[in-house]
Amino acid sequence: MTAILYIALKFLSIVVGGIAAGTIGSLTGLGGATVLVPLLSLFYGIPIIYATGASLVSTIATSAGSASAYTREKITNVKIGIGLEIATTAGAIVGSLTAVYINNNNYSWAIYIIFGVVLLGSLIPTVQRGKYEEPLPIKADWSTKLFQLTGSYYDKRLKKKVDYEGVRWWLAEFIMFFAGVISGLLGIGSGALKVLGMDWAMNLPMKVTTTTSNFMIGITAATGSSIYWYNGYIQVFIAAATAIGVLIGSFIGARILMKITNKNIRWIFFAILSFLGAEMLLRGLQKSRALNISLDLEVVISAIFAFIMISGLYIYTVRGVERHAKGN
Repeated sequence: MTAILYIALKFLSIVVGGIAAGTIGSLTGLGGATVLVPLLSLFYGIPIIYATGASLVSTIATSAGSASAYTREKITNVKIGIGLEIATTAGAIVGSLTAVYINNNNYSWAIYIIFGVVLLGSLIPTVQRGKYEEPLPIKADWSTKLFQLTGSYYDKRLKKKVDYEGVRWWLAEFIMFFAGVISGLLGIGSGALKVLGMDWAMNLPMKVTTTTSNFMIGITAATGSSIYWYNGYIQVFIAAATAIGVLIGSFIGARILMKITNKNIRWIFFAILSFLGAEMLLRGLQKSRALNISLDLEVVISAIFAFIMISGLYIYTVRGVERHAKGN
């Protein structure tokens, strides 16, 4: 009886963690796994290769849950998403095979470090665009007309129709291939890089970016999870608990998204990536024995880093608004 209770509580605790990860992932377009992998490996003590396997399964649930809600709201650009997914799927195959090789040769610490670097690197374009509610006007290029990278949606928060045109399709495809590699390697939907590809490279509105990212990540995750399953790195108990939690969280995130601004989404995106990126990087250095600090100190350093980064973004944003006001 005690063993059954322990298993039930463990299952429930993972479900709760999945709800938190799914809400954040759906809201920011990262996909729940971007939060879930650090959560399972750092705070639940699950080996990262099994955490990534479970997270790929949960990512499919996130995509199915939030993407359906966003599609009904007519914010997701399915045409752009399918066009970009070709490159992402190819990259996912490469990344998954690389992850299996790394784990089989006892280099799992490298995955922590790569994960941290990828998350922190994703902050750079977010800083540049953090003070804008709508994309800056950029002249349409050849890819805009050839692939019909246009669309519109009604923004309930702004109470108006937003029209947009995507640009630099070729650059987005390159980023999407790399996103696929990272997805397979780290067990995430690579929403951070998908957001980067559509927000920065294609100059799409943040709400279109996050919703289309959520639509895409399920396809990417399905490709990578098949390779993890074949190699025995998906545990049904963990995968089921995370999938249930993330699915519930994805619906919660979808509802919240409709009521906040694009700039607020970026703030959340920035804060989470700052903390998790620093935490994963420090844990990787710990496991490689290049660093020797306590786990409590590791969390404190990551929290301080996130606070400094978000404070810097706030100062940058306020000054940017003031300069813009003076210019007008």
